[in-house]
Amino acid sequence: MDVKKLLALVAVAGGVLFVVRRNKSAKAQADLWREATAPAGANNAKKA
Repeated sequence: MDVKKLLALVAVAGGVLFVVRRNKSAKAQADLWREATAPAGANNAKKA
C-alpha cells in the first residue's frame, strides 16, 4: 500500500474518532446540565 494512501486512511480514521468522542462528550455534558438544572423532585436520574 502506498504511504500516501495509508496516511490518508489514518487521517480519516482519526477524524472519525475525534467526531465520535466529541459527540459523546457533548451528550454527557448536556445530560449533566439537564440533571443539574432540573426542578427539585423532577430528577429521574438512575441511582447506582
